[in-house]
Amino acid sequence: MDTHVPAAQRVSCHAMNADVLKPVPERGALQPPAAAKTNKNKAEQAKAELAPVVSDSMTGRSYSKGKLLGKGGFARCYEMTDLSNNHMYAVKVIPQSRVSKPHQREKILNEIELHRNLSHKHVVKFSHHFEDQDNIYIFLELCSRKSLAHIWKARHTLTDPEVRYYLRQIISGLKYLHSRGILHRDLKLGNFFVNENMELRLGDFGLAAKLETVEQRKKTICGTPNYLAPEVLNRQGHGPESDVWSLGCVMYTLMCGNPPFETLDLKETYRCIKEVQYHLPSTISHPAQKLISGILQKNPSDRLSLDQILSHEFFKGFTPDKLPPSSCAMVPELHPPSPAKKFFAKMAKSLFGKKKSKVEKTLCEDKDEKDISKLVSGIVKCSINRQISYKTVGPNEVRVHVPCEDVATPAAVADSAVKVLSGCLATMPAANRNPPCLSRPQFFLWVTKWVDYSNKYGFGYQLSNQSVGVLFNEGTHLSLCDQRSTVHYCLTNNKHFTFPADALPEQLHSQKEIVELMANYMEQNLMEGGDLLCGEQASGAPPLLLQWVKTEHALVMLFNNGTLQVNFYTDHTKIILCRSADDSYLLTYITRERVSYTYLLSMLTEMGCTSELRHRLRYVVQLLQHHSDA
Repeated sequence: MDTHVPAAQRVSCHAMNADVLKPVPERGALQPPAAAKTNKNKAEQAKAELAPVVSDSMTGRSYSKGKLLGKGGFARCYEMTDLSNNHMYAVKVIPQSRVSKPHQREKILNEIELHRNLSHKHVVKFSHHFEDQDNIYIFLELCSRKSLAHIWKARHTLTDPEVRYYLRQIISGLKYLHSRGILHRDLKLGNFFVNENMELRLGDFGLAAKLETVEQRKKTICGTPNYLAPEVLNRQGHGPESDVWSLGCVMYTLMCGNPPFETLDLKETYRCIKEVQYHLPSTISHPAQKLISGILQKNPSDRLSLDQILSHEFFKGFTPDKLPPSSCAMVPELHPPSPAKKFFAKMAKSLFGKKKSKVEKTLCEDKDEKDISKLVSGIVKCSINRQISYKTVGPNEVRVHVPCEDVATPAAVADSAVKVLSGCLATMPAANRNPPCLSRPQFFLWVTKWVDYSNKYGFGYQLSNQSVGVLFNEGTHLSLCDQRSTVHYCLTNNKHFTFPADALPEQLHSQKEIVELMANYMEQNLMEGGDLLCGEQASGAPPLLLQWVKTEHALVMLFNNGTLQVNFYTDHTKIILCRSADDSYLLTYITRERVSYTYLLSMLTEMGCTSELRHRLRYVVQLLQHHSDA
């Protein structure tokens, strides 16, 4: 069924036959044209009204009509329930009036015959069919989450992991069809259905056909305009590569928000397709750009095959095993351990599967399965102390930073943020706009990417200057800075150490490798969180993550320089509160479009802000107060 593109924009294989587009004439006496048209419309409307219950005269089974699921040029699709067992189906209903001519009926029968013989996890299941004097009924698997067209309409764009998730399933189903010599010929968002478990099914085989040799291929133009391949428009016939082209258009649409060749004029769209003229926005990842370019090649023989697509760099990134139903309407929360589980498990095996040293064997005697990060930190603590007692000198000198009496604590940072934000909210006037933002705000560091792998190691994050750190589960902290040439290490007693990366104590190598693994994962799989530019960073240790807290709606991060950052999951907005050089507070708001605005907190206090920003500030205060009380 076609729920994504209006029926008028779907090009049928019979589009050259004008009779298909006309109502079937009533038999009997001739009527004036106007009266005939009126009567025909009434007859069509009456027949379009499906009875509340339909029955199969052959089996005696009756089915109650439910809601309308979608409609296309020839048929409508309804939810129907078998009254004998309450089993629900998606039922394609084709009026007999639309198949009164032999070639029309043959088309429907061919669709039924082709579909009933298909059996694959990612193809809509065919159940049975029957007909009465009014309609033909085709009973199919019900996909309760509707289609990718509905998800696309609600979301506009999907994330890379989601696109990989759906494309893998589409390709699986498409490989099955091609292996059986079947071309779909109408791949588009509206024909990819999603069931209750968020599994994808290929459906609507109304335009599907058996694969023929190049010489025998039909030269008919059929499909949906935005997804047609150049060779189809040039009447060179439809091959497997034409389905691959449509797949590239689907990928582009999901990632960019609109089909690649969409214009206001159909002729212009066809011209763009024939010349492969489209724009790849810089907002999508480089691997995604390369894959789309590899698929949308004018010459079918130059296009990537389905196997080549699956082995492409784009698919090296994380693909979730399952998506939450909420992803039909909003950006899902896809954070490790699930995303990185296999990635880190494989690397952990290579890191820790080696023969243990005597020291490690001694420490492991009590328990065979101690937490890896605790094991590493236990070795580190005594080794570091020994290393320091020898006072290493020379170019690889270790710098030791003894903690101060007034070292920042998570509670102190949270209390300070609550105090200034509560004061701001209490005195700010009502307003329907935000005050002028700073045109050139002072540079500050903030978290652009993060990964939660605390079920095994800890919490990793990337700062806006590309420094990467991990707060390990047992409280130690290791950061890689200066393009990973410098290592900052902090013990649980807040004693800090700085090492050149090439002169790192051997006992810290395992933790450093874990940080590098998380860094590589974030680089390959996660988007930057906003457009804040990175300025010059003063030398020295980067801000240290003191604590992170995840709630149902947001992630809170507290740093030792007093910075507070809150990331909201549902719309990717962010709040960053930090201090400037003159000790005044700056508040940065990053919108769902990842555009940043930095304000003096004093200006917000004086002039007020939008309800959108005020609501988030109140939530942050309540969240910090609740955490403090807990």
